[in-house]
Amino acid sequence: MSTTRHLVNRQRRLATVAAERAAAPARGPAAPALDEPVPDPSAKDTVTDDEAPVDADPAEGDEKEEVKEKTEPVGTAPFRLRVRLPAVLCALTVLLGAFAAWAFTSAGSLRDDPSRQNTALTDIGRTSEVKGQIADAVGAVFSYNYASPANSEEAARTHLVGKAVQQHKDMLAQVRAQGQKQKLVLTTTVTDSGVELLDGDRARLLIFADQSNTRTGKSDETTYAAAMFAVDAVRRGGTWRISAIDTFTR
Repeated sequence: MSTTRHLVNRQRRLATVAAERAAAPARGPAAPALDEPVPDPSAKDTVTDDEAPVDADPAEGDEKEEVKEKTEPVGTAPFRLRVRLPAVLCALTVLLGAFAAWAFTSAGSLRDDPSRQNTALTDIGRTSEVKGQIADAVGAVFSYNYASPANSEEAARTHLVGKAVQQHKDMLAQVRAQGQKQKLVLTTTVTDSGVELLDGDRARLLIFADQSNTRTGKSDETTYAAAMFAVDAVRRGGTWRISAIDTFTR
């Protein structure tokens, strides 16, 4: 596209050529220079890229620079400036709150884990104590002699508490009913035991015992049996007592 400056330069060249022709009329028409084409008056005022002047208009350069500055993409530095300090603090607060909640939950699960509370393997003295006292209690409450039935009742009052009292009555009801008639003698001996749980004054033990049942009526007859069951125990007044009996039957 031609500009005003280009048109002015073209008019100046045409004026110079016309002046030279007027100054030398006798010479005849001047021959066109070999390296300069003869301007065609009928040609349109068009300027090619090669005719563009070398010295560009400074104003055009300034306008181009201004447009370039306006269209230049915004860098990362101005973007970082838009991040405000309150937003950063808010994000940190949320993260710290989430971490605190997670830590509290994890600590609670560790405290509630039975393996963390069970001291059966670490408190050797208390483990040995509960095993010895419960073994004696099992032998006393699960033994019966028709000649002195009060001993069995006394043992139950001494070694049983809670739900175990009624459980013991139900388990030995038939023995008491037939004891005098068949002259029964029931003896229970604990052969082994293991502490499954020991948590302060509560414990759970697995009991292995041998039982012998002798009838001394018309003829002596003795039967033997092995028993396995679990008992829950509580410590009251320095003594371990049986609070529940689990025979693994429904």
